[in-house]
Amino acid sequence: VQLQASGGGLVQVGRSLRLSCTVSGRTFSSYTVGWFRQAPGREREFTARISNNGKNTDYSDSVKGRFTISRDHAKDTVYLQMNNLRPEDTGVYYCGVIIGKTWSHLVSHYDYWGQGTLVTVSS
Repeated sequence: VQLQASGGGLVQVGRSLRLSCTVSGRTFSSYTVGWFRQAPGREREFTARISNNGKNTDYSDSVKGRFTISRDHAKDTVYLQMNNLRPEDTGVYYCGVIIGKTWSHLVSHYDYWGQGTLVTVSS
């Protein structure tokens, strides 16, 4: 399984970005996909996740109401729409997958990871 994350960049406070995670190597509908972020000097933390069929989503409290995760099965891609960005959203964003039906927000439960994409929010 290979994951390719993209869409990061430098934006000002209050603006938006959309991250993409394209997955290959396995049936797209067979796994949970999550987005995690890692700020400098901090551990990787859960941001959002979406179930294999796209019917269930979950967000960390810090992004709830501002970020939206979605998936396009035709394109084997999961998106993270990030609105009203704040300086504390700055970090490297990683997408990961869990093979199977495990529904988890824990880093250790994810089987494969993309290379990360950097988001910098300036004030």
